[in-house]
Amino acid sequence: MERNIIIRYNGEELTASVHYPAGGKANTGRCKNRVPLAVICHGFVGTRIGVDRIFVKAARELALEGYLVIRFDYAGCGESSGDYGNEDMESMIAQTRSVLDYGLGLADVDPQRVTLIGHSLGGAVALLTAVRDRRVKTLVLWAAVGYPFNDIVKIVGREAYDRAVKSGSADYAGYSFTPGYFNSLAAFQPFQEAAKFGGDVLVVHGTSDDVIPVDYAFLYQKLFWTRPEGRCDKEIIFQADHTFSSGPAQEQVLKRTKEWLEQQVNIQEEWQNWMI
Repeated sequence: MERNIIIRYNGEELTASVHYPAGGKANTGRCKNRVPLAVICHGFVGTRIGVDRIFVKAARELALEGYLVIRFDYAGCGESSGDYGNEDMESMIAQTRSVLDYGLGLADVDPQRVTLIGHSLGGAVALLTAVRDRRVKTLVLWAAVGYPFNDIVKIVGREAYDRAVKSGSADYAGYSFTPGYFNSLAAFQPFQEAAKFGGDVLVVHGTSDDVIPVDYAFLYQKLFWTRPEGRCDKEIIFQADHTFSSGPAQEQVLKRTKEWLEQQVNIQEEWQNWMI
């Protein structure tokens, strides 16, 4: 079952779609009657639907595996109210935490199985949120941004950034961006903060990504492996572009994500049995 809802954030209305678990294996352990939660974070000027409906497909497939999934539009994107170009990274992190508040407030959600799935800039936001919010236990990063300011300015063009600084705003893809938006990107360095997250991580990237370099995936994995706890797995998808838009690439990223999340369940169960 699916339904659309409104989540309130700082005077704005965030439109979200909730996918209720439709099957999957029975849980074990102390929260055996509860279901895992996954929240999907879209990227720069994106929506909760995703290119080629990838977020819709991901949510539905995970719901079939027993997950409660929430995909939402950041303020000013998709069907949410607000002005995206007037928001900043702190706001996007706070919005993500508001969605977590809603999800964890639902009955039967397992607080020990909370995952953020982030694509592109949403990947950076997911990581930064997880560092600040211990309720997040695992991360899945799809083609994640590593240097928010440089990566986004590369997308919009240096001229647009200079125009925003000079005149107070600049248009890109129908959105009006303020200097404050860009300045907020410069204040965050996901690569430097990666070591602060203690949970397990899956990093997925395509070799034909001409927006965010595939090299980021290797650097992310290296940084995550320097932590005293938590593991990091990497999946490089041959000839996949930034949005995994080809049929085979999309199938592979969804399949690998589901398999990896299932592995986390098995690892947790084995650990609990060992402790017993």
